[in-house]
Amino acid sequence: MFLGWHAGDYPTLPDEGRFADAVRPLAIPPGDYMVPRPRSMADMRSPEFIEKRKTGPVMMITVFPTGEFGMGRNLAMWFVYSLVVGVFAAYVTGHALGPGAGYRQVVRFAGMTAFIGYAVALWQMSIWYRRQWRTTIVSTIDGLIYAGLTAGVFGWLWPR
Repeated sequence: MFLGWHAGDYPTLPDEGRFADAVRPLAIPPGDYMVPRPRSMADMRSPEFIEKRKTGPVMMITVFPTGEFGMGRNLAMWFVYSLVVGVFAAYVTGHALGPGAGYRQVVRFAGMTAFIGYAVALWQMSIWYRRQWRTTIVSTIDGLIYAGLTAGVFGWLWPR
């Protein structure tokens, strides 16, 4: 949220305080949860489960640990992730082109591979988990920017 680009990704819950007060006593451990959660495929067809879905709420939630939210761990993991994307981009570009390839060719292969690594997998979050398409589109634009930076570095440093 450095530039406010992602400020609208997660709107505030109506009566957030009351929601927090209601779930706090449950001491839900950090993790991903689905409400209601069927126990099996047969359970999904049961009248009880169907009623739970009708009356709601129906949600998927991620619970974080309580307390301070430091960015150090997240930034370290992002750095490792970026290295992994770079390794895949190097692998694909190296096998497709080899040393001596022109700048535009290198940028095309490295950029497209990096874009797939940074952005394409995010789309399924809107398809399967109903994340707002706006959030996915903004994150895809982020991925395009990161891919462009990756492609530029590859084009600049590619062996001649």
